[in-house]
Amino acid sequence: MARNARQTTRVLPETAFQPVSRSICVASLRQSLGLTRKLFSRLTGYSERAIAEWESGKEQSDSSQQRLTEIRRLQQALAQVMAEDEIGKWLLGPNDALGGFKPLEVIERGEIDRIWRLLHQRIDEAA
Repeated sequence: MARNARQTTRVLPETAFQPVSRSICVASLRQSLGLTRKLFSRLTGYSERAIAEWESGKEQSDSSQQRLTEIRRLQQALAQVMAEDEIGKWLLGPNDALGGFKPLEVIERGEIDRIWRLLHQRIDEAA
């Protein structure tokens, strides 16, 4: 069977090739953690100015999206073992299981794995 010499081409809209925004709603995440911009800045390692810009709609870099995704996952895991409105208080309170350090301080020191171990331990105990 012969092909039609006059083929129609499908034109895709310009938006078909634009990347899908993966931006995280920073204001919502920060509020779900019960933290001020200053404390959220400490948690993420980004400036208060960057956080304010993201909250007002500025695009996030890939590295900032990755960090914010980590923080969102942490928030979701914490919400499994405590009331959501208690998370901020927990992050700011000294914790015997962390050698008396506040979870926020542990995260600032780059030791978030200690928080994850603690969470997994509590989840296992609850099961």
